Amino acid sequence: MIGGTWKPDVFERLFQDNPDPWDFEKSPYEQKKLARVLACLPVAPVSFLVELGCAIGVSTLALSEHCECLLAVDASENALVIARRRCQGRKHISFLKAFLPTYYPVAEASGCDLVVISELLYFLTPADITLLADMVMKSLKPDGHILLVNWTGQTDTPCTGDDAAECFIRACRERRWIPDLSERGEGYRIDRLSSSENFQENSVSSCEEG
Repeated sequence: MIGGTWKPDVFERLFQDNPDPWDFEKSPYEQKKLARVLACLPVAPVSFLVELGCAIGVSTLALSEHCECLLAVDASENALVIARRRCQGRKHISFLKAFLPTYYPVAEASGCDLVVISELLYFLTPADITLLADMVMKSLKPDGHILLVNWTGQTDTPCTGDDAAECFIRACRERRWIPDLSERGEGYRIDRLSSSENFQENSVSSCEEG
């Protein structure tokens, strides 16, 4: 599988064979990581959040408690069926099937103030990561944020989690978006980025332990 960006049919098969292939619902690792993600959200109120790679909606449901409007995106219809069911009744959540970065929802995501990209980037090639970064930055308000979450263990994907994160961050730096928070947990890293116009680079920090 090393090589090109993983295609939607790969994920469709994964979720068809197992409705929770990464054990989002019960894994202590996933639960602890999600708690850290929530702790690292921007302090400022979030009006419009875009989640890329929402999978079966476990993180979507949790993130929905911290924003007024949420657009959740995934390439797998099998995963989205489960996510919609899980989030049923949350009228401020909408779901969209889209293969990234090719069909990034430019219009639907426009004007967002937070984009969360969790466990997605390393399924893409460096060229596609760079393209996605450019699209995400164009979608955000000037005072918005990007929150990256990446697995740092071994993988058979086009990039490692660290390589994927650094590739995305390099692309953002070219447009003067830089990390304002970086944290490493057991098996994952979290990076939050914002426009350098709203923050001094020497203030990079780690979020407080909950």
